[in-house]
Amino acid sequence: MATIGSLKGLVGLVTGGASGLGRATVERFVRQGSRVILCDLPSSQGGDVAKNLGENCIFIPTDVTSEQDVKTAVEHAKEKFGKLDVAVNCAGIGVAYKTYNFNKDKPHQQDDFLRVLNVNAGGSFNVIRLACGLIGKNEPDGSGQRGVIINTASVAAYDGQRGQVAYSASKGAIVGMTLPIARDLSTQGIRVVTIAPGLFDTPLLASLPEKVRSFLASTIPFPSRLGHPDEYAHMCQTIVENPLLNGEVIRLDGALRMMP
Repeated sequence: MATIGSLKGLVGLVTGGASGLGRATVERFVRQGSRVILCDLPSSQGGDVAKNLGENCIFIPTDVTSEQDVKTAVEHAKEKFGKLDVAVNCAGIGVAYKTYNFNKDKPHQQDDFLRVLNVNAGGSFNVIRLACGLIGKNEPDGSGQRGVIINTASVAAYDGQRGQVAYSASKGAIVGMTLPIARDLSTQGIRVVTIAPGLFDTPLLASLPEKVRSFLASTIPFPSRLGHPDEYAHMCQTIVENPLLNGEVIRLDGALRMMP
C-alpha cells in the first residue's frame, strides 16, 4: 500500500460507484490521488462519471451478484493499475413491503425478500471474497497492512421501520459478517470496516417531495439535515487512513434513531 495517512497512490474498487454514496467515494478517491475501478450496472451513468474523472478512473459494468462480473473488475484493477488496495461496497437495493398486508390479505413476496438479501449481503460478500485475493498479494507496509475493505450497512440494520424487513435483514447481515471477515483476513493484514449511514441526500431521497425531505431532516438530532454523500466518502477516507479501525461498524447518522 501507499503511505498510511493518504489516499495518494492507492488503487480502489467501488461498487455502486455511478451515483449517490458510491459516486462521492469515487470522486473523493480520485481527487485525493487514487486510481479507481468504478463498478456499476451497464444501465448506469458509470461511463460518463469515469470519463469526467479522467484516466485515473475506469468504468467496468458490474452486477455484484455475478462471480464473473466481479472477477473481471478485479482483473482490470490488476491489469490497468497493477494492484488493488481498497474495495468499497456501495451497491444496494431496497423494497418497501410489510411482512403481511392485512388490507389486501397478501404476504411479503419471498422472491423480493431473497433478491434484496442476494444483492445487498450476497453481492457485498461476493466482492469481498474475490477482491481480497488480489489485495492479499500486496507487499505489506511498515505495520503489516496490505489493504482495506469497506462495506455499507444502514441504521436500518438496528432500527428498521415498518416495511423495511428485507432491507433491514440484508443490512443486518452485513453488520453481522463484518467481525468474522475481519478476523478471517487479519492474518493477511487486511482490515474490514462497515459504515452504517443514516439519511443521506442521495438520488433516492431526492425523488421525494420537499415536505417529506424536510420532515426527515427534522428527525435527525444534529446536524438536523440530510447527510452529504461526500461525508460518507470522507468516512471511507478516514477508515483507510486510520490503521486501528478494524472489525467495527460505524454509524454515520447525526444521532438519528429511526422510529417505527
